[in-house]
Amino acid sequence: MDMDTFADRLDAGWAWWDAAVEEAQQGRWVRDAVERQVILDIGAATNPLHGGRAAPFTEDSWHVRLGRIANWAGVLRLAARAGGWVLQPVVGRNPPPRAGMAALLSGIYVVAEQGEIWMGRLLAGELPPEYEVSKAEAFFNGPGSVEDLELFFYD
Repeated sequence: MDMDTFADRLDAGWAWWDAAVEEAQQGRWVRDAVERQVILDIGAATNPLHGGRAAPFTEDSWHVRLGRIANWAGVLRLAARAGGWVLQPVVGRNPPPRAGMAALLSGIYVVAEQGEIWMGRLLAGELPPEYEVSKAEAFFNGPGSVEDLELFFYD
């Protein structure tokens, strides 16, 4: 079991996401055709099916809420394999200089992986902290979140 906390994961996820997006917005990282398609595929594979509702999705069951987060982990592992990128540990580490696709996927993955951890605990009868799940939902869904990933690129 990892000793990092959800707060550590969320902070690191945002830091690595921000580093990659900043590189793209400053023109230092221009996505190639594969990277652009992978971003579109991630969006298609992780459709939250929230019907336009805003996070947190407290009216949904725990299984649906955690499943929505955990699904990102599998999609990101597949995306990394498809593009030949390596997901990196991000907690306690600074994003690499010239952050790009590997950093972006790694930053998102650290939060998605928490969804898998929570789902495993839920299946063992342990409920996750509501406020943490709500923060993870807001990381993935809603304005300015990972759900809007494609909008952060100008290439």
